[in-house]
Amino acid sequence: MRHLLSTEDRIFQRALEACEFPPAQFNHRAHLKLAYIYLAEHDTETACRLMRDAIQNLLEHNHIDISKYHETLTRAWIMAVRHFMEKTSNSESADAFIDQHPQMLDSKIMLTHYSAELVFSDEARAKFIEPDLEPIPRYGR
Repeated sequence: MRHLLSTEDRIFQRALEACEFPPAQFNHRAHLKLAYIYLAEHDTETACRLMRDAIQNLLEHNHIDISKYHETLTRAWIMAVRHFMEKTSNSESADAFIDQHPQMLDSKIMLTHYSAELVFSDEARAKFIEPDLEPIPRYGR
């Protein structure tokens, strides 16, 4: 399994981590892209920590209420990206990977794993909650 990072991926990562990325452009695809970037080089737990730090720093730097951050959805999407990475033999970049799996662009896919009541709760925003409908596959990496 080869999941590579492009120069564009590195530029995106550096801009986001330096809080130079416009928060208004940090959409669902950008979240997936950052998850792929972290997972290409790190295990799932480390990727979750790096993702949390990057998002929270971006919010704080731009004076956006930290309550915008959602721990359950962040971790669940990292787990989902890992699942698709495990099913893909190789990718040349985050964008190529996402283009191979366009179903990930449907942000409502998490509602097949979580009830709306659970995933949109304050508790799920503050800490990771396991899916109540269908588990998300887990991998050792």
